[in-house]
Formats: sequence, structure tokens, C-alpha cells
Amino acid sequence: MRGSAIRAPDDGPTDWDAGGAVTRHQGADPLPPKAARRLRRPKAGSAVRRILLLAWLLATPLAAQPAELIARIEAPREARSSDDSGKSLAELLETHGIAALSVAVVQDYRLHWAKAWGVADESTGALANTATLFQAASISKPVSAMAVLRAVQDGLFELDDDINSILRSWRLEDDAELLTETPVTPRMLLSMTAGTTVSGFPGYKPDAELPTVRDVLGRKDEEMPANTDPVVVGWQPGTRYEYSGGGSTILQLALSDARAAPFEEILQETVLDPLGMNRSCFCQPLPPALHGNAARAGGSATKPDEDDAETRAPWHVYPELYAAGLWTTPTDLAKFLVEVQLSLEGRSNRILTPESTRRMVTPGGVGHYALGFTTGADTPHRPAPPGEADRFFGHTGGNWGFRGNLVGSLEGGNGYVILANSSEANPVIFVELPIRIRAAYGWN
Repeated sequence: MRGSAIRAPDDGPTDWDAGGAVTRHQGADPLPPKAARRLRRPKAGSAVRRILLLAWLLATPLAAQPAELIARIEAPREARSSDDSGKSLAELLETHGIAALSVAVVQDYRLHWAKAWGVADESTGALANTATLFQAASISKPVSAMAVLRAVQDGLFELDDDINSILRSWRLEDDAELLTETPVTPRMLLSMTAGTTVSGFPGYKPDAELPTVRDVLGRKDEEMPANTDPVVVGWQPGTRYEYSGGGSTILQLALSDARAAPFEEILQETVLDPLGMNRSCFCQPLPPALHGNAARAGGSATKPDEDDAETRAPWHVYPELYAAGLWTTPTDLAKFLVEVQLSLEGRSNRILTPESTRRMVTPGGVGHYALGFTTGADTPHRPAPPGEADRFFGHTGGNWGFRGNLVGSLEGGNGYVILANSSEANPVIFVELPIRIRAAYGWN
């Protein structure tokens, strides 16, 4: 595995420039005396130019700076309200038992700001920062889907090929009658319309013996070491939408077989490295060298029973890499989000062509799930009402003790990524915080 591909954060002094980019303070070389005198000498018409510039500045409203926007988001939305809208962000974290929260906001196709609150590890009190790693959970899926579409783009297979013609080390062969009539394809698996079973995965304790991907996929009526049922075709492929992490795991194995390489290396080389996602890896288990600044799982779901003498696990391990295996930061996921937005407009195609990227945000079957993301009008997590066009794309995530929310606009280059280490974070990261971010920026 290539967990060492994650680079240590640069702790040098930084500041935000007017466009929101991170810039390093640099000293300036002194000017020669003559040059300095020329700069100080007023030129003809300079007073007029200064007056015109001042008039333009006074007439132009100043864009809100990150610190001002963050302050609005941290403050109660409705001061007199008794629900979440009346709480400060610090009070929201305490009320919902969220140890750490990390956010990145994109504006005009650029990272505008990123900030973390709370503690990454409650046992040590270590504070979270923007370089703290979180489990992305199911937000792993669109990142993985980009690698699948790149394989299609490279001619390794087609979206409508029989998946069994791609697989080499395992075959989808249970329920042969259904498969004979309608073969399962990569397009169906990407759009969650393949009829495959197993919605999600609980993960394994760090000291547990991990099953292989083939073990996870399993076989009917065979004893397997995985803690989930075998992945089978439960109904006619292509007839309905049904979320299936099991189907994503079939794609994990298919991509690895097609490229004859480990899945985590494929993702590192085809997606993470080209996008500069230097604080991300599909590394399960997480290498010990990265434990120091990794958020520990939190929330009531992670607490052991009173009669359980075992030490609480810091997180669960997921061999189902495509479905749930990415460790990352909001800043890195913002890079991924921006690449999708720019690629849709043909302005950056480091991984996919605009046509391939368009497939990631275009529903590919009988539901609203595209080939990587969900899409919607007011939110990507709910289908657009009849007659309304999609305006957002995104994905949610939920692992043991972790939650995540990624949202991007299909036009305009805006969005946000929110990651938290708590199973109780849903009201904050899916409702209250998105409302505050949109209100602060005027994204109505």
C-alpha cells in the first residue's frame, strides 16, 4: 500500500490573498536608489488617476473576506430561537456530541477558506486542524468512480460491457437466470441500478483479521470471513435504483483486475496524485505513521457497552475501499470538487474529458444517481422536482463514528465539504451548517 504517499502539511506562515488562494509571505529585494526616486516622483496625470481609482473603489462593494464569513457561520442564525438555528457553532458541537468538525468552502472555482474546530482525539485533547485526516466514508465512491471512468476513457472496457467480461479473479454468477436476461454492466453498478445487494459495511476493528475483496463479495451458501452477506443480484438489473455498496465493491475488484494493480495504487496514481490530494489515501488500515493527526471516531455508536471490557477502537477498518476506504481532508476533497466543476466546462481535464465528467453528474439509470454523484435542484441529496433542472451535485458519507457531506454547484464554481468524527453529526453537517454557509455567501 502507499499510505506514505500522504505528505506532511507545510506549517510555514500563510495568508489569504484577495481571491482566496493561500499565499506565502515573501520579503522584497530593496530597490536601487535611482529606481526608488523614480517611483516617488509623481507623473503628469497621476493625481487624476488616483481620484478615479478612489471613486471606483468607493463605488465597488468589497467582497467579504474569509474571517468575516466564518464569523457569520459561527454565530447563531436566529438568536432568539431555541433550536439549532439559535446556537453558536461551538454550542452545536457540544449539543450534538461532535468532537471535531472540519470545513472547506469553494468560491468561484477556488478554495476560499478551510478551518477545523474541536479535538481530533478526545483521549489526548489533540486539537483538529485543516490537515487532520477523516474517513470520507461513502464520499469515497465518487472519487473511485472517476478512476473507473478514466479506465473507460483509456479503452480498458466499456460502460455497457458485461461485468463478468472484465472480472478475472471472481465472477458474479449467483442468480444466473436474472443475469442471462440482463447482464450487469459498469454503468449499472455506477448508477446503483444493477440489482446488487448489501447497502453498506460496518467495518472491522483495527486488530481484526481482514477479509479479502473476494471474501467480501462472497458466494451464496458458502462460509466466508466477511461480516456482511454475500453480494448477489437480488432483482432484475436496470429496473430500479437501490443503493449498493456491494455493487461498488464489484467495481473495486473489476478496476483492479482490468489494470492488473492494487486498487489503492490505481487511485493514488490516476486521481489523488494528479489532483495534488497530498493528504489523502485509500489506505486501510491506516499506517501507524499517520495516526498522529487522524481524527478518532466519535459519537454514541462508538462507545462500548458498560459490560464491555475491550478498549474503544479509534476507528474501524474498511477493506471495501471503493465504497468507504478514503482517508482525506476537506481541503483535498475541495480540489476534487473544483476539478469536476472545471472539467465540466472544459477548463481543466487532468483526469477526464468534459464528456466523461458530464457522466458523473448525469443520472445513468432509473434513479437520480449519476455515474458517481447524486444531483438535485435545491440539494444534490434529493431529486429535483418534475420540471426543475439540477443545480447541485454531491455525495454524503457515513462510517462508524464519521460523517461527511460534499456539495458542489453545476455552474458558478461554488461548494463546500464538511467532515466530522461523530455518528450524531447529521443535523449539523446536512442541515444547519449548509444553511449558514449558503446564507453567508448568498447562494440561494
